[in-house]
Amino acid sequence: MSALLFALALFAQDAGGQAAAPAPQAAELPYPSGAPRDDYGLVSWCHGALSGYLELHDQVMPEVTRIETAFRAPARTIAEDLQVYADLTQQGRKDLKLFARAMEAAEKASLKPINTRGGEAVKKGRATWAGASNLPKARLAQEWMSWTLPARCQPTAKTLEERAKLLGATFDAGSEMPVEPPAEPAAAADPT
Repeated sequence: MSALLFALALFAQDAGGQAAAPAPQAAELPYPSGAPRDDYGLVSWCHGALSGYLELHDQVMPEVTRIETAFRAPARTIAEDLQVYADLTQQGRKDLKLFARAMEAAEKASLKPINTRGGEAVKKGRATWAGASNLPKARLAQEWMSWTLPARCQPTAKTLEERAKLLGATFDAGSEMPVEPPAEPAAAADPT
């Protein structure tokens, strides 16, 4: 128990003693429609939705380029506009890594196997893009261009990873933790 309290105290300390801008609390953000309500399920769902989005990149970019070329914003180049999508893709890949780490940490820390449930949530998130093949190219490109990762995904993944690592260290039976010798039993009173 003292290891858990020590870990919680370390977790609560302010890094470097500097006040950081408060990050949005996951509990304050809305859930994406159809997403699971538990942290592990939500992060798995977010992984699925984001991976589906990223997989469409090569398919939609010719149409995205055509749209961006046809409808020019004043004082901006096509290269600047297309760079936004490159930046979003790069950030998406980073987020996928975060989600995968958080899911793995939760799976390792869990006393029960949860990866099957996570796999179902990933499929459910990917299903967000299931109708992509039925849409006209222009409509799919517009949907893709306007999609954003739900705001609840990143903070929930960070929290899940931190909690899983914290609890995982406490409950990992294979870790090298100091063991206190058992207390000596009290000597039995001499009935004489």
